[in-house]
Amino acid sequence: MSGDAGDQKKKKIAVVSVSALILVAMVVAVAVGVSNPHDVDHDDGHDTESDDGHQITTSTKSIKSICQPTDYKDVCEESLATEGVTATDPKELIKSAFKIATNHINAAIQNSTTLKELAKDPRANQALQNCRELLEYAIDDIKESFERIGTFEVGKVKEFIDDLKIWLTGALTYEDTCLDGFENTTGEAGEKMRQFLKSSQQLTSNSLAMVTELANSLGNLQIPTLGRRLMAENDAPEWVSDTNRRLLQAGPVTVKPNVVVAQDGSGKYKTINEALVEIPQKSNVTFVIYVKAGIYKETVVITNAMTHVTMYGDGPTKTVVTGSLNYIDGVQTFKTATFATIGTNFFARDMGFENSAGPAKHQAVALRVQSDRSIFYNCRMDGYQDTLYAQTHRHFYRDCVITGTIDFVFGNSAAIFQNCKLVVRKPLDNQQCIVTAHGRLGKREPTALVFQGCHFTSDPTYYPHRAVNKAYLGRPWKAYSRTIIMQSQIDDLIQPEGWLPWMGNFGLNTLFYAELQNTGPGADKSKRVKWRGIKEITPKHAVDFTPRPFIDGDAWIKPKGIPYSSYMM
Repeated sequence: MSGDAGDQKKKKIAVVSVSALILVAMVVAVAVGVSNPHDVDHDDGHDTESDDGHQITTSTKSIKSICQPTDYKDVCEESLATEGVTATDPKELIKSAFKIATNHINAAIQNSTTLKELAKDPRANQALQNCRELLEYAIDDIKESFERIGTFEVGKVKEFIDDLKIWLTGALTYEDTCLDGFENTTGEAGEKMRQFLKSSQQLTSNSLAMVTELANSLGNLQIPTLGRRLMAENDAPEWVSDTNRRLLQAGPVTVKPNVVVAQDGSGKYKTINEALVEIPQKSNVTFVIYVKAGIYKETVVITNAMTHVTMYGDGPTKTVVTGSLNYIDGVQTFKTATFATIGTNFFARDMGFENSAGPAKHQAVALRVQSDRSIFYNCRMDGYQDTLYAQTHRHFYRDCVITGTIDFVFGNSAAIFQNCKLVVRKPLDNQQCIVTAHGRLGKREPTALVFQGCHFTSDPTYYPHRAVNKAYLGRPWKAYSRTIIMQSQIDDLIQPEGWLPWMGNFGLNTLFYAELQNTGPGADKSKRVKWRGIKEITPKHAVDFTPRPFIDGDAWIKPKGIPYSSYMM
């Protein structure tokens, strides 16, 4: 490759890797407005004579080319052509592509209000309200990529694309969660919402396909990485001040918090929710909340605007946030969480999160995590069904205890658990126990539940019942469910089959379940199920699912100073 050609290729890569939906417009911009018309290659081997004809032909070919790897090619090409994406100004093209995405999702939000007239079922009405919130999260995830457009170094494009794939997967997950809310409801509202969301889901899926194709192309080009994202010279994130960096160390907390919560009146506030009002909105500076020992009976939401929040307690069994919202009493799973984190870069340590509804109340979430780049260290999550909703984005859990009965670690996040304890509790008499239920929707989504150096064990009250109320490692909540368990201790509660179907043959050929280097009586794989989706992976392949390569963990976990392994433990 000549120097000029190489420079042009790097320019194209740097420009087109800005955003998934925006990527479409940027590729057209490169083809139409950036490249020299005489340098454009044509499929038929002939140059287009007319300048106008050249622009139209190049635009059409660019659109067809960028839509080629998508699953919904007609929707992709039609949406871009309808919007008239032929301008030569990249900024205008960005605005046009962004408008396509937001308009479709906003239309679904507006229709959720209109559909209320059709929703006579209280659960359907609640589903409509949740859809508005979930689709706004989807828009936020797409906007995240838009707002980060700026100056790019070619060597950092890969990291940006990894971010983009996570955000687009988050948007897809929120759209799907919206529709899940209509299960077991009556009336036409659910089907109407499904129709309204169809184009939004297809456009988002297409966008993820485009970015994945771009990522594959970058991999083939083997462009070197020039540095970690958001890292200062001292290898810590730029947003971590010297004072708050000391707070993040694994030892005793010695830093003065921004605000103290204490039930006995020794702090500024007696409830966590009162303290949340002091958190600066959309700040890049860590805000620290110390919650003293006590049982806090409240529902807490760290909103999307509450970024870089650190919350610590006096220990996972001493500082406990508890609630009892549940599905049987009329609350949809998404809203049953006692504690929910949405704002990015949330960090919790030495705290407990509980849903005390009990097994008879079915779905009852203790902790819901949407926060991208969130960390939980030395925490405890107690519940029964659906204890930890690891819903979207990237998470890291270290030295945590998670208890439950059915699908008690579930969601569609890229979540890694190191040195955690998964404790199966006694369910109802007629129930089986399942530890995980990953919700990966498609093969391009960069998500999985990864358990590394963990311990799968029994609560003492469950152990005598393990032969009747059988326990399994997981089941496929969605078609491309992906779970990896490695270097872990698996006790004799887990059935020899290991994994359980969700319903019939659903997902058994498309899931990805793998076990590697595990120990204990439950780790024997000789009698495991023989589904097509059960994989035998090598240690070399397993490294792909360790923190540094899988969730870019060195950039945002390592600087915390907590116990952490970048690769295999």
